[in-house]
Amino acid sequence: MATKMKAPPSSKKEIVDVPFNYADLVRRHSPGGRYIDAETDVDSPWVPFGENAAIKHLAFDVRRNLFSNILWVKGPGVIGTHFHRGTIVMVCLEGSVRYLEYDWVATPGGLILEVPGEAHTLVTEHEDGVKLFGWMEGPIEFYDENANLIETADVWWMMNHYEEYCQENGIEINKKLYL
Repeated sequence: MATKMKAPPSSKKEIVDVPFNYADLVRRHSPGGRYIDAETDVDSPWVPFGENAAIKHLAFDVRRNLFSNILWVKGPGVIGTHFHRGTIVMVCLEGSVRYLEYDWVATPGGLILEVPGEAHTLVTEHEDGVKLFGWMEGPIEFYDENANLIETADVWWMMNHYEEYCQENGIEINKKLYL
């Protein structure tokens, strides 16, 4: 008879050797779990993104065109209109942010979900700006005020943004960021 789990079944503080037929393949081919320090610049520096913003790159997955970072808008400002071709999941870490297209304001701890096929204009009026942790999948198209496509940012753009900055500033490229 199956039981319903209401809490983790074990509270023992020890490693349990879980049987898995393909564990050897996982050991040989998986990049494995890793820890990225997002609080300091040890694992990834803040890379300028315009005059009032920066990005701390946390992960690049070229197989799925997936990337993770923290976007920091350093004071009141705008990240111009952009169109999503993939799913975006973000958490507001500090400050506050809104989109001109919606009537809500995200504050610390708030979850932002964005779906493919929508355009957004990100705005922060908070005196300290905003920090947003995000997982982004697929390309993000950036448009000017006349709806002209200016740039497409995807995992390759993000990798180039990170690597060029590191090379220009004598910072070693951190292979832990690549999945």
